[in-house]
Amino acid sequence: MLLKLAGLAAWLLCAISLVFGIVSAEDPYRFFDWNVTYGDIYPLGVRQQGILINGQFPGPEIYSVTNDNLIINVHNSLPEPFLLSWNGVQQRKNSYQDGVYGTTCPIPPGKNFTYTLQMKDQIGSFFYFPSLAFHKAAGGFGGLRILSRPKIPVPFPEPDGDYTLLIGDWYKYNHKVLRTMLDRGHRLPFPNGILINGRGPNGTSFTVEQGKTYRLRISNVGLEHSLNFRIQGHKMKLVEVEGTHTVQTPYSELDIHVGQSYSVLFTADQSARNYYIAVSTRFSRPVLTTTAILRYQNSNLPVSGPIPGGPTTEIDWSLNQARSIRTNLTASGPRPNPQGSYHYGQINITRTIKLESSAAIIDRKQRYAVNRVSFIPADTPLKIADYFKIDGVFRVGSIADKPPRKKMYLDTSVMGADYRAFVEIVFQNRENIVQSWHIDGYSFWVVGMDGGVWKPASRKQYNLADAVSRCTTQVYPKSWTAIYMALDNVGMWNVRTEFWARQYLGQQFYLRVYTPVSSVRDEYPIPRNALLCGRAAGRETRPL
Repeated sequence: MLLKLAGLAAWLLCAISLVFGIVSAEDPYRFFDWNVTYGDIYPLGVRQQGILINGQFPGPEIYSVTNDNLIINVHNSLPEPFLLSWNGVQQRKNSYQDGVYGTTCPIPPGKNFTYTLQMKDQIGSFFYFPSLAFHKAAGGFGGLRILSRPKIPVPFPEPDGDYTLLIGDWYKYNHKVLRTMLDRGHRLPFPNGILINGRGPNGTSFTVEQGKTYRLRISNVGLEHSLNFRIQGHKMKLVEVEGTHTVQTPYSELDIHVGQSYSVLFTADQSARNYYIAVSTRFSRPVLTTTAILRYQNSNLPVSGPIPGGPTTEIDWSLNQARSIRTNLTASGPRPNPQGSYHYGQINITRTIKLESSAAIIDRKQRYAVNRVSFIPADTPLKIADYFKIDGVFRVGSIADKPPRKKMYLDTSVMGADYRAFVEIVFQNRENIVQSWHIDGYSFWVVGMDGGVWKPASRKQYNLADAVSRCTTQVYPKSWTAIYMALDNVGMWNVRTEFWARQYLGQQFYLRVYTPVSSVRDEYPIPRNALLCGRAAGRETRPL
């Protein structure tokens, strides 16, 4: 026992030393020790091999407060390399901790790695997930919430309860079978069901007291499908989207696209009985639906009536809802003046980037691309190669600002960008599906979306007053979505589709936000405990 305590104390001291000099000493530390294993799970009633964290599926939820330092020691007990990424955590000046292969060497089997994350100037509802080898289809994901500091007011009363709901489409197939399908050049079949917190129909329940108000933090952690969320007989009030307090608009149902996170309030103001919480696929045929149970305390009445129906294929309905989501301009952010003295609608654009997806067969296999480039991983993480100045791993400018007129091809695509630039990015969707795009390291303002092909004249309809700021946005079929983004975070950042099969097959690239000034003011140095692999193997980071 004494040896165990001594070992734990040594680990804590080591973890603190890893972040000493990088994060502010007055900000609190939270320590986590996670063991990642395979284990049996039964989310849809059949036994599957799932990824467990400390024996849990989904994994443990992370509670934190703005500016907290999270020290997460991850032991990889899988027989293959593993990485966790932190969807929506901005990793300010520290893309080495992002947990995707372009920035971080995988944790080898039987080894461990300690992530050092700071929730710098952030609030909100997010999630973590495994980023390698199609592991996301086996689990390994969990909720992550960042609470406001006590001195910063929140624009609604403290709710009587606060629940996280992780929703997503799911397959009965082992993730290795799905990965093999993709490796052999095939598309995935239609999923088998939808999970709510790792459970199938009526496998999850939440207990409430009549007359009280509750917060639900809802994240779509699935692989492909947009989902519609609703509560039988209850209205929801949207209050937060991926770290932004929103205008508190009431909704009966809410579309949540892959990779997105929303917070809603609802009041248990109905008669005391049980009610359905319903989640169903959008824009799909057939429509998959699953349910959880909302239980009123001291009620013995079972759930009754039909499962509440939601929209199915109506694009305009979803588009209008998306446009109705606005930033609450009267609410405080994670710090008193989070954006300084400027407003996004008053800044001149320094660059326009137009991103367009495409699909093609290359070498007799299905591949997906951005601006005609289908991403292939290098033998060394790009950020590591950049730090050590290893030539030949990637080439800045290997993806164009606009889709070129050429056939799709394979490359390790990296787009260069200048630190402190203010860019406009247009996602152009020429396909018949709803797309979902995410950018690591940033939040961006969703200034416009509409049908057709984007043109410079489309800027006339931009919302330059109170557009919502978030990290994941949808793009509707045969439509475009435009965002503004201040490049104030130096690093190597993953830009990707959240359709995980497409991401796996190349629909991603890296944005290298660069400054020639080598200063910890702009970017932290490589972590002392960074794993080194590929052409960086055998090199040294900094002395421990």
